[in-house]
Amino acid sequence: MIAVFMLAARLAADEPRASIGEGPLLGLTVATIVVIIVLIGWAKLHPLIALILGSAVLGVGSGLGAEATVTDFVGGLGDTIGDIGLLIALGAMLGQLLHVSGAATRLVDRFVRAVPGRAVPWAMVGIAFLIGLPLFFEVALVLVFPIIVLVVRRTGAPLLKVAIPALAALSLLNGFLPPHPGPLLAVSAFHADLGLTMFYGLIVAVPTVIVGGPLLGNVLARLVPSPPVEKLPFGHPDGGMPKAGGTDDEPGHGRRGTNSTAALEAPALPRLSTPGVGVTLLTMLLPIALMLIRAIAELTLSQDDPGRRLAETIGEPTVALLAGCLLAMFTFGLATGMGRRQVSGVMGSGLPLVAGIILVVGAGGGFKSTLVATGVGDTIADLTRNLGLPAVVLAWLLAALIRVAVGSGTVAIITTASLLAPLAAGTSPSGAALMALAVGAGSRFGSHVNDAGFWMVKEFLQLDVKDTFRTWTLMDCVVSVVAGIGVVALGAVVE
Repeated sequence: MIAVFMLAARLAADEPRASIGEGPLLGLTVATIVVIIVLIGWAKLHPLIALILGSAVLGVGSGLGAEATVTDFVGGLGDTIGDIGLLIALGAMLGQLLHVSGAATRLVDRFVRAVPGRAVPWAMVGIAFLIGLPLFFEVALVLVFPIIVLVVRRTGAPLLKVAIPALAALSLLNGFLPPHPGPLLAVSAFHADLGLTMFYGLIVAVPTVIVGGPLLGNVLARLVPSPPVEKLPFGHPDGGMPKAGGTDDEPGHGRRGTNSTAALEAPALPRLSTPGVGVTLLTMLLPIALMLIRAIAELTLSQDDPGRRLAETIGEPTVALLAGCLLAMFTFGLATGMGRRQVSGVMGSGLPLVAGIILVVGAGGGFKSTLVATGVGDTIADLTRNLGLPAVVLAWLLAALIRVAVGSGTVAIITTASLLAPLAAGTSPSGAALMALAVGAGSRFGSHVNDAGFWMVKEFLQLDVKDTFRTWTLMDCVVSVVAGIGVVALGAVVE
């Protein structure tokens, strides 16, 4: 999480290097995004190639030069894969053990029996909120996605009806509430009170997630066809490989089979015992607990405190997920009757399922890096700063425009907070907290092809670009607008 924050801060601080005027730069940015969409949606070009070509057009056309364009794109791709790719890979290995052992099936069975069918989307909000509170969006999505798939399989509900509520909660948390890095930076820039900001944020978050989650999910599930669950990563009843730990109806007494979509199969597995629900929850929540410990330590302990340094180490997302994988090797593997070679085979078989996702997400990061290098975010900031709007409204609008332009919510928060920090000087504690929340709400607006999260959702849910715009992008806009309205309305009450 901190690595992503530092990357975003570095990118935001870079001097823009585009040599064309502000108007042509804005026009070129819009045209490039349209070209990428057309290449993928109409020409059926693979997103990886389309993003490379789009970055080339933007970089060369804006005057960055061919060499700098390649450097920016490759640097952004490498940074994104370095920050996110390893997390996706570790999450896939953990998810595959969770699935093949039968632990996920038993957990979801218990969940489905305890929650009425109509309440499943609402319960998914709670699950995503719990998992996503201490985690960056990409990490939380990796952990939540297998649960979404299993719930869809067990309930027969449309994928979007289950997925949208979880995605809404994860998206809002990422940009709106501490201890995520963007919101923390906004709190610091505006000298807002952290406790008051979190309190106000929770008040606004509840109706926002209700509208952007279960209510919107019900509508989208009727308007947009959900892909068959069997096409999703981990969506086949056998998880893309031999299944141990039980059939859908009888955990612990499994049939075996293969899925031709898997690039690598696990070895044939014996009849295994299925992990209990308590053990499953302990294993799944270990990475979350470690990252939450880190977040609490960063908020409460001084930088020189040895306890904080230890918490920062064990709570590093890569370390925390690795710890979860190591525990899962025992709880979902050796303790169920698998041998060491079988555990290794099951974990390795999860990697081909996400290899394409990692590359596409990396290319999205490369395109974002090219956009940031052109300075289009600064151009938009200069155009909107002197509109004469109320501070809270201006904070939302500026963050939203920069998010649409450069794709990174964290960069949008950094840029907006830096520009508007003088406006918060001398305001009341409530005013500073509301400005921080308005920036966070605006930073969620309009995720599209320049956002790595857009490609993660597209690939995980197996949607085409058009349907990803109709679902994920629309949901992000609804969440952002409702949260923004909530901040303004709350300001009218407390100010």
